[in-house]
Amino acid sequence: MPTIFKKMLSKETQSSVEKGEMLPLMEEFYTIQGEGFHTGTAAYFIRIGGCDVGCHWCDVKESWNAELHPPTATDLIVANAANYADTVVVTGGEPLTWDMTLLTRKLKDKNLKVHIETSGAYPVTGTWDWFCLSPKKNKLPVAEAYAIANELKVIVYNKHDFIFAEEQAAKVNNNAILFLQPEWSKKEEMTPLIVDYVMNNPKWRVSLQTHKYLNIP
Repeated sequence: MPTIFKKMLSKETQSSVEKGEMLPLMEEFYTIQGEGFHTGTAAYFIRIGGCDVGCHWCDVKESWNAELHPPTATDLIVANAANYADTVVVTGGEPLTWDMTLLTRKLKDKNLKVHIETSGAYPVTGTWDWFCLSPKKNKLPVAEAYAIANELKVIVYNKHDFIFAEEQAAKVNNNAILFLQPEWSKKEEMTPLIVDYVMNNPKWRVSLQTHKYLNIP
């Protein structure tokens, strides 16, 4: 738990957060998955606050500061999710900053499929039906994240990111599906380069932020 966030909580709340009984919930919403392997499918998103990976191009920087997102009972988060789709995506921020064990167990008790979108920078907790690893140069994934990744999604901001993508692809398990996704502010510049790269390196696939084209969350 981030030290600053910990200091602002009562001991009782600290204990609940450390056990995963409460989590700093930023937002939750039902929408269409816009990226990666499950693009176009309905999913309920749970966005957990708190991230210190610090990507300069992050489009959800308001998620970084966990202090802005008060601890919410995990039981309430699960109850809300169960009212919608059969698939839940846990994202952030960086959700693995927190212990995901209880959240994923309770979601699966409701017979929900549980996905995560993570940089993999922290030890893996929780039980996941789909593990989307999106590594960042600032803070590389832990070994377990590479080992269990179902998909590797590398954000392409500049040409050097193709080199980074290959470095990361060499570390994931052989079953991981590989995606290159243009960073939104650079999409006009990077998308043609990604198309050419995938055509020349067909182990990769193109991922687009289709939810932004559809103007949905």
